[in-house]
Amino acid sequence: MHEQNVAIIKGLIAVAWADGVFADEEKQALDGLLAAFGASDEETAQLRAYAATPRKLDDVPLPDLSADDRRMLLSHAVLLTFVDGEQAEKEKHFLDALSKHLRIPADEAKAIEAASEARAKKYLKLLD
Repeated sequence: MHEQNVAIIKGLIAVAWADGVFADEEKQALDGLLAAFGASDEETAQLRAYAATPRKLDDVPLPDLSADDRRMLLSHAVLLTFVDGEQAEKEKHFLDALSKHLRIPADEAKAIEAASEARAKKYLKLLD
C-alpha cells in the first residue's frame, strides 16, 4: 500500500475516534478502504492494531500527505462521520480542526465538506 494511503487511513482513524467511540460501522468503513487501497494482510493487521488505540488530530501524519491527499482525507472524513447514521457535534468540531490542521483554506474546506455531506446524506437515504 502506498505511504500516502496509509497516512489517509491513519487520519481517518483519528476521525473515527473524534466522538470517543470507534463504532462498528466505522470499523467496517475502514475495512472497505483497506480493501480498496489494496492493503496486504500484514498492513491490514497493523492498521487495525493502530486503530485499537484512541487517536487524535496530532496523529494525522501531515508530511506523508500531498495537497491532493489532504483534500481526499477531508472528503473521506466527512463521509466517515455519517457512517453510523448521524454526524455528532464532536465530529463536526473535529472536521473544522482537521481542515485547519491539513492547512486547507477555509472557503475550500467548507466547499469540500458541503459536497461530501450532501453525498453522505444521499447515500444514507439509499440505505433506508
